[in-house]
Amino acid sequence: MGDQGRWPALRTPLCDLLGCDVPILLAGMGGVSRWELAAAVANAGGFGMLGMVREAPSLIIEEVRALRRATDRPFAVNVIPAATEPRLLEAQIATCLDLGVPAFAFFWDVMPEVVARVKHAGCLVLHQVGTLAAARQAEKAGVDVIIAQGVGAGGHVHGRVPVFDLTRQVLDSVSVPVVATGGLADGRDLAAALSMGAAGLQYGTAFLATEESFAHPYHKARVVAAGAADTVLTDVFVLNWPKGAAVRVIGNSVTDALGGNLLGHDPDTLPRIPIARDGDQPRLRFSTDSPLRTTTGELEEMALYAGTGAGQIDGVVPAADRLGAIADMAAAILSCGRRDTGGGGS
Repeated sequence: MGDQGRWPALRTPLCDLLGCDVPILLAGMGGVSRWELAAAVANAGGFGMLGMVREAPSLIIEEVRALRRATDRPFAVNVIPAATEPRLLEAQIATCLDLGVPAFAFFWDVMPEVVARVKHAGCLVLHQVGTLAAARQAEKAGVDVIIAQGVGAGGHVHGRVPVFDLTRQVLDSVSVPVVATGGLADGRDLAAALSMGAAGLQYGTAFLATEESFAHPYHKARVVAAGAADTVLTDVFVLNWPKGAAVRVIGNSVTDALGGNLLGHDPDTLPRIPIARDGDQPRLRFSTDSPLRTTTGELEEMALYAGTGAGQIDGVVPAADRLGAIADMAAAILSCGRRDTGGGGS
């Protein structure tokens, strides 16, 4: 379990709100942030999230029960209301409420009626945004925590502003706790975020490349081998999402074939070509699916999500070790009074 006394310099009021020891949040990465990873982060002292984007209620039940067997720490379930078919979203939320899930993490467009529903049920709400306007909308809707996502984030990217620029804007404009994410990978980034007044930091890529992550070993290896310049922002991996929904991925044969035309792709004009499978479920070229432990097929052609901080990830390690290294570095910097803002991906 986490050690509340190991990193006193890192403790913020966010820790009391979320029930964690350090203000390090696991991004609710769809497919990747399953119970094993969420439990490992929570037991190490951080805040775990289950990435249940467009997943069936039956899987949510399995994952929540498995997570609770592995940890007694609080956690959140991440769903994306604006990118989920309404009937499925209703079933997801009802299932989470029936299970007594303590917190929700939302992303993309703010839907005040969804926030109000889960708040009325007594749940905490974290909302990830990519613009100042969305942050203001989220606060007005009643969220408890705003996660400011910079353009360097891996996976779906909502805005186009560097993470610390957006974080400063949001901090100046809202009164709820603000967490930074996107293009961040180590303890220098956490120290910088806390020094500017952020309540914490959310990590994605850094936890994708861990032993407990549900990402395919091939995906993890590509993250370890990648540098910041190897990631690209594109909307060609858009099947299953609205037109214009850009993602940051490690460049591959699909993005190389675009000849530099990374943005402006219409999902209605893209072919539906199966290139991989998860059991009996086909995975299509140009879809938002990333390779998981269960995936077989042409993994190189799939969306290999990674933030610009991938260049700082030098191996696949237990999640507790990664969290500990981040916290140790940040605590050392803050205890020495330094303000080292180096660093880079989500």
